[in-house]
Amino acid sequence: MKFIIAIIKPFKLDEVREALGALGVAGMTVSEVKGFGRQKGQTEIYRGAEYSVNMLPKVKIEIAVSDELMPKVVETIQQTASTESIGDGKIFVLDLMSTTRIRTGETDDSAL
Repeated sequence: MKFIIAIIKPFKLDEVREALGALGVAGMTVSEVKGFGRQKGQTEIYRGAEYSVNMLPKVKIEIAVSDELMPKVVETIQQTASTESIGDGKIFVLDLMSTTRIRTGETDDSAL
C-alpha cells in the first residue's frame, strides 16, 4: 500500500477530486495549508501599495491506495493539477505499513 500526499493549487481541487473518483479512489483527506517552494511567495498590489506574500494558500490531499493503483493516481493528479506554471505543487509517495478500518476491524487493502 502507498500513502500519497499532494500539494496543489486550491482552484484545482474539484477537478482533481472528480478525476480520482473516476479512477475508483474511494476517499481522501483534504486540508487547507500555506507554504512556499521555489517561487518564494509572490508580490501583490493592494490599493496602490505593493506587498509581499510569503506563504501561499495551497490544498493538501492525502490518499491511501493499493500498490497497483498508485502509478495511475500519481499520473492523474499530475495531469489534472498542472497549470504548467510555477507553484503547481508536489506529489509525495510513501510506503504505508498498515491500515485498519475502525468500524469493522478490516486491515490493509480491504480497509481501503
